[in-house]
Amino acid sequence: MRTQRRRRRLKVLLGLVAGAFLLLGVFVGVVYATTEVPDPDSVQNAQTTVVHYSDGTTEMARLGAENRTNVPIGEVSPQARNAVLAAENRSFYTDPGISATGILRAAWNNLTGGSTQGGSTITQQYVGLSFLDNDATYQGKFQELFLAVKLDNTATKDEILESYLNAIYFGRGAYGIEAAATTYFGVPASQLTAQQGAVLAVLVRNPTVYDPENNPEGAQDRWGLVLDGMVEEGWLTQQERDASVYPPVLPRTGTNLGIPSGPEGLVVQRAIAELEAKGYDEQQLRAGGLRITTTVDKRYQDAAISSVAEVMEGQPDPLREALVAIDPRTGAVRAYYGGPTGSGDGAVDYAQALRQPGSSVKPYVLATALEDGIGVTARRDGSSPKTFPDRPQPVTNSGGASCGACTLMEAMTRSLNTTYYGLAYEVGADRVRQNVLEATGLPETWPADPSFGSLAGKNTLADPETGGTGASIGIGQYEMRPIDQAHGFATLANEGVEHEPFFVSRVTDTQGAVLLDYDGDAGDRVLEADVVNDTTYAMTDVAAYSRRSLDGGREVASKTGTQGRGADNSDAWMVGFTPSLSTAVWMGNDSPADPIEDASGRIVYGSGLPGAIWQTFMDTVLADTPEEDLPDRALIRGDTGEGVPEPAPRTRAPDPVTAQPTRPSAPSTQSSAPRTQSSAPRTQSSAPQTQSSAPPSAPAGRSTAAEAPDVAGGRPADPATGTEGAADPSEGQSPTR
Repeated sequence: MRTQRRRRRLKVLLGLVAGAFLLLGVFVGVVYATTEVPDPDSVQNAQTTVVHYSDGTTEMARLGAENRTNVPIGEVSPQARNAVLAAENRSFYTDPGISATGILRAAWNNLTGGSTQGGSTITQQYVGLSFLDNDATYQGKFQELFLAVKLDNTATKDEILESYLNAIYFGRGAYGIEAAATTYFGVPASQLTAQQGAVLAVLVRNPTVYDPENNPEGAQDRWGLVLDGMVEEGWLTQQERDASVYPPVLPRTGTNLGIPSGPEGLVVQRAIAELEAKGYDEQQLRAGGLRITTTVDKRYQDAAISSVAEVMEGQPDPLREALVAIDPRTGAVRAYYGGPTGSGDGAVDYAQALRQPGSSVKPYVLATALEDGIGVTARRDGSSPKTFPDRPQPVTNSGGASCGACTLMEAMTRSLNTTYYGLAYEVGADRVRQNVLEATGLPETWPADPSFGSLAGKNTLADPETGGTGASIGIGQYEMRPIDQAHGFATLANEGVEHEPFFVSRVTDTQGAVLLDYDGDAGDRVLEADVVNDTTYAMTDVAAYSRRSLDGGREVASKTGTQGRGADNSDAWMVGFTPSLSTAVWMGNDSPADPIEDASGRIVYGSGLPGAIWQTFMDTVLADTPEEDLPDRALIRGDTGEGVPEPAPRTRAPDPVTAQPTRPSAPSTQSSAPRTQSSAPRTQSSAPQTQSSAPPSAPAGRSTAAEAPDVAGGRPADPATGTEGAADPSEGQSPTR
């Protein structure tokens, strides 16, 4: 009986298995029969990537403007064809269009947590590239499998290989092997040698990584492997392999590859760099048919361009400008003007230029003092000139402005260098540096990239020779970029919560499937709310003092900045924010050694031309938007540091008629006790954020660090470092509230 039951169970099991196989066979047969292979002649092989403004519909650019000439397979040299086969699919002419071992290997990789992929024969690659937008999902790979098998059964191998060679993107804007042959070697595909064909075959896998101009060592290593594969298949003799020399490759040309030539081209370049940092390759970006939505608002971008054009009309040609506007609540870049040229050899992104920010860094010094309980009404000696223990040369205020006992808020408004140099020395330059790093998201060291010039690999916000930071940080001695200042002030506008700036909010494929949907990072609190409240409050008089108030009396916190060399200025800044927008404007020349002067020959200050651009832009984009409140009082009272007493009130001279002296009024006193706080530096639990990608090259002709004004670390002294003050006619107003 037991034996009979076992036999019945076995029969049932075998029946179920047979039924499953039958159903699977029927399913496969139905799917295969209903799978339609598109006509290769009707397929748009080069899927143009479109970049949009933030509305997702207004076009900014179309990438991958085609450099393509389709050729029949007979016009591709046999050596070049064999090189591609050796690199990608040696069994192409004998396999059924799919690779069983490749599929099993990919399935195992997927099941064990690897990337979703399929076993890629040339037929599968062509199907995925031309028909499925390289869909990496399991459903896409399943569809790719059936399409590859059916294509292999309905087209000849030569037809498939011909379509594949005409479809592949080889980098440098070259689509197809004919365009690649002329781009890299200046010959038609019919004249490619085995050695040249191997260079192109290496590019199929990743045209950016293996471009011999970008990565000569990696490109040549893989080139050798391709030739070895040709020897193994009998397509190249060992003698020919031994005699092979890596062929000379033409230099990269200045083609813009669809990147606009105007200012918006720099936005497109930042978006591309951001996506590359997220893992998108050149094939996807140039020929993947992506739909990229940037964060840049068309109205804001137009306002940035027109503000620069309006203010700079008739001004000297050598002057350079940059404007960056960021949404403080998310880090989204709303406007980005790095210069008038967006692509080609003449393109320079001044929004990424490393320049000294001057007095525009003083808010960070004040924030550090506030952490120690030193309030905005605390008084410090702002006399000029003034010497400090860490610096043999005196520090001066612009135009000889002097105040023996100004409050820190008054010194902020008047931009007194001696006050804020002394305050940085008092609270600790390294602590100020740490707060700047965290507010701006700057790394501890600049990337070791040639585009960073003499600062590449050097400590950020530090003397490039010694690596240390001196109290000169309080008056803007150390280089930053315009985007960094827009970023840092956005952190202040967002009540001390920092968000990394970003340019891309959404990416979809040609079918509308969402590949990326991003609204910024979660944000990190880097400054306490009461500290930011008082720092912002201390900045609310600057715009009016500099004659840069916004329309309708809109509340705004701002700071000017000017960096000088003797009697000349090299850099001028205006940076400011409302709760919904932080905008930085920089102006200078290609070299900091050249003074910046306006059309009348006058020195340019932060409140001058940069201030006019900033004011025009802010008024334009904020028009008809709700007014937003900024702090109207300080929260942190008192002074736990090295303050100076309030000056005694002045007495009026005796009345000549009555000869009765006027009784002086008693000095005012603080009604609230000072906040008690340790004077030890605040410890941050998180390291500064590292930027995801290196910036474009700084302007050509930038001076070396040794040419810049003095810092505590020992660069040449300059008594006019960080100049702003009453000497500037546009900054001579009394504060108004």
